Amino acid sequence: MKEHMVVEINDGKICQGDQIVLRGVNLSILKGEFTYLIGRTGVGKSSLLKVLYGALPLQEGSGTVAGFDLHQLSRRNIPKLRRKLGIVFQDFNLLTDRSVEANLYFVLEATGWKSKKDMNNRVEEVLTAVGLQDKRKKMPYALSGGEQQRIVIARALLNHPSIILADEPTGNLDPDTSDDILMLIRKLSAERNTAVLFATHDYRILEHFPARIIRCHNQGLMEEENFEV
Repeated sequence: MKEHMVVEINDGKICQGDQIVLRGVNLSILKGEFTYLIGRTGVGKSSLLKVLYGALPLQEGSGTVAGFDLHQLSRRNIPKLRRKLGIVFQDFNLLTDRSVEANLYFVLEATGWKSKKDMNNRVEEVLTAVGLQDKRKKMPYALSGGEQQRIVIARALLNHPSIILADEPTGNLDPDTSDDILMLIRKLSAERNTAVLFATHDYRILEHFPARIIRCHNQGLMEEENFEV
């Protein structure tokens, strides 16, 4: 089972400055598993995700993500960890002064890709995966919100991640577009056997697209329900 574990935290404590955000955190996510992370705004969802991608330290307990020990992270190996992760934010974080393909090339170059042919092929693959292969020359501002988020998902796929960490990825989208984005992420997760931790406070999507649920509540995590994906 251990070899299939992408995330494992045992008795973890997470703080923002001097403030305890979450304590007694026990979390395990298997390869290919889709999990919702729910809870009201400000209860610790984003802080937990930040710990998983190395932006916040794990104060106590033990934790591994994609084979990296969270207590052994340094400025040198945090980028190596992030190459194993796909990160999708609510506000897109696309570079607005360059085209879709230039956004994707930027990430590939930053993560050590050298071959122009390999980079071109990978950009084509991920854009095809999200249904936007005809948008590679477009500027982000020329795309709809849903299309921009699809580009963000394509960006997250570039380095064949072990897990996608999605922080309120549908928060700025209308319900129909939100459903499209969620269905796309779930489809890609199933096709690639990629784990997903999908943070949201939109409980409507949980009813329409059930899966495993972890709730942030009272400075802790609790398993809410299990559904068949």
